[in-house]
Amino acid sequence: MASIGAPGPTNLAVSPDTRRDLAPLPPEGGYGNYGNTTGARELSLSLLWRVLVEWRWLILASVGAGIAAAVLITLLTPLKYRSTASIELNPPTVEVLGDEGGKTGRQSAAANDAAFMGTQLGLLQSRALAERVAQDLNLANDPAVVGESKNRAANAEIAASIVQGGTNVQVQPQSRLVTVSFSARDPQLAARVVNGIADAYIATNLERRYQSSSYARDFLQKQIATTRRDLEKSERQLVAYAQQQRLITTGSADDAGDTNSLTGSSLVALNSALAATQAKRIAAEQRYREAVLGGATTEGSANAAALRTQIAALNAEYQQKLQTFKPDYPEMVALKARIDALRASVISETRTANADRAGSLRQEYQAARAEEDRLRAQVASLSSSVLDQRGRRIQYTILQREVDTNRTLYDALLQRYKEIGVAGGIGTAVASVVDRGVVPGGAYSPNLYLNLMIGAFLGMIVGMLSAIALEFINDTIKTPDDVRNKLQLPFLGGIPNAQEAKPIDELKNALSPVTEAYLSTTTALQFVTEGGAPKTLLVTSTRPAEGKSTSAWALAFSLTRLGKQVLLIDADMRRPAFVTGRDDIGLSHILTNTSSLSEHVLQTEIENLWIMPSGPIPPSPPELIASARFAALIADATSTFDHVVIDGPPILGLADSPLLSSVAQSTLMVVEAGRTRTRAAVEAQNRLRTAGARLAGCILTRYQPQASYGYGYGYGYGYGQSKNQYSYVADKNDKRRRILLTTRDDAES
Repeated sequence: MASIGAPGPTNLAVSPDTRRDLAPLPPEGGYGNYGNTTGARELSLSLLWRVLVEWRWLILASVGAGIAAAVLITLLTPLKYRSTASIELNPPTVEVLGDEGGKTGRQSAAANDAAFMGTQLGLLQSRALAERVAQDLNLANDPAVVGESKNRAANAEIAASIVQGGTNVQVQPQSRLVTVSFSARDPQLAARVVNGIADAYIATNLERRYQSSSYARDFLQKQIATTRRDLEKSERQLVAYAQQQRLITTGSADDAGDTNSLTGSSLVALNSALAATQAKRIAAEQRYREAVLGGATTEGSANAAALRTQIAALNAEYQQKLQTFKPDYPEMVALKARIDALRASVISETRTANADRAGSLRQEYQAARAEEDRLRAQVASLSSSVLDQRGRRIQYTILQREVDTNRTLYDALLQRYKEIGVAGGIGTAVASVVDRGVVPGGAYSPNLYLNLMIGAFLGMIVGMLSAIALEFINDTIKTPDDVRNKLQLPFLGGIPNAQEAKPIDELKNALSPVTEAYLSTTTALQFVTEGGAPKTLLVTSTRPAEGKSTSAWALAFSLTRLGKQVLLIDADMRRPAFVTGRDDIGLSHILTNTSSLSEHVLQTEIENLWIMPSGPIPPSPPELIASARFAALIADATSTFDHVVIDGPPILGLADSPLLSSVAQSTLMVVEAGRTRTRAAVEAQNRLRTAGARLAGCILTRYQPQASYGYGYGYGYGYGQSKNQYSYVADKNDKRRRILLTTRDDAES
């Protein structure tokens, strides 16, 4: 065995503190949302493009099948000819109010009514019209249409069905033009039938309108006769009731109040007279009360007025002399006496006049009151008569209303009957032919180019749907997006298929795509930790034969190209991948004895690359890996070499890799593109995380973006040469896949 360099003595005993330092840290930033490892699959442009590329042969086969089916259908479809006619629809018009002056105009009642157009289209495609066309053209007796059958009734049904089934009706946009077409195997028959449809449709509409007008006239005649009898009967009942109740109406027939009678008119007149008399009585009573109050009125007589004039003159003279004489002067006393005497005379004269006036006013007041009482009595009497008459006029009003209703109805029916006539019933035709159908010059069906386009399109749709369905059914890890979305792991590299039978031979070629891919992965590992690539890196996979051993050797080789001393440990003690030809050294040996690291390490033919083979297969590899001896071995290897790459067994079904991941600084998952199921990869990832592994990322082996992958893989577990040895096998090429390494001693020998 060659020397490792100057590793110095190795102490395999490891303190608890050293073991604690080797324990893996929980995931930090850069690992994604590892709590949700399922990853939702959504349709995207990238996914559709990948499906299109991967399943291109399936899609092309579907397109080819669609084109072949289109050609076959075209060859088997009989020729059909189509003749087309154009019809203009004319909606009926009605009288409408034109402006404020009362002028009327005609406006289309169905100009913007889609119901009218829909009704006419339904009539054009109706069974009744088809039967009429078949009858008009005598299609039931045409052997080219109905065959050689002699049953006329059955032939008529067949001919009508052919006409109805071959008719196609379409409305031209933004117009009232309707295109009617008929398809048949005979071009002459197509032109005959389409023109027959147009003629029969117009004739049917005219007949329907004429029949409708005739029916309306007959109906109106019956209604007018009935209404006339009802009007005459109601008028006779009204007159008989008025005579019986002695009701005399003085107003118009529209006036239905109480004044529309003699008693009511008299009551109105008496009520007006009573109001005037009452006002007259109130005025007389007011004047009488003023006269009775005594002195309220001083204008009693003309004598009193003369005396007042004298009193005024004497008062003026008294005031004038009062300036000269005192009041007790004899002349002043005499003048004062004369004034007092005149005042007494005025008072006496006024009382006499007021007494006479009060008597006159009393008589006037009493006369007005008597007149008021008389009129009030008459009004009360007439009011009773009016109230009694009101009850008897209720029935009269009912009869009058019935007469008015019958008369209005009779006048309306009579006016409508005058408006309806033969010419007015027909009016403007509902439809007119614009273009008649001509004999087609060639068949319109089948259309080879259209069928080819449809077949190719449907084939592509079916192929794409099938490819997408297969893509979702085949739930495997195929692309870097699957790694990021489904596994929530960083994608560190995609490794293409090796061209050589042994991938290790191709890895020695520095210019090969595989070597470049692994070198790119090694570069990505430089950013996993703050100090660069992990000191101890476990390389494992979900299932066997995914390329983990090749990847472990390639990564170790790539690290040596960076000038690092690398130790590759074959920790797969169930099915070793690296064969050195020596059974006295290896991982199982060093874990079961006290030998040093240098005794079980071989230097390969590649500079700076050392390997520790797995050694003889032990009875229980997990027990050796879980021992403190293994952790101490890893610590010693880490202190001796720059990097330690551990090739571990698969994860599912075995306990080795979770135990190895708990000791390694980082773990790298190897997934074979297109073969590893998502569920299996997620379960393997969960097992590693449960063990406390720190996942550095994932690489895809046999990764070709434009390749189509198959399904399924074979693997199994069984016992080795010894019944106590539990091992696994990947496939029938187990021996060919083993990697034969040449150590430096072998090369020198």
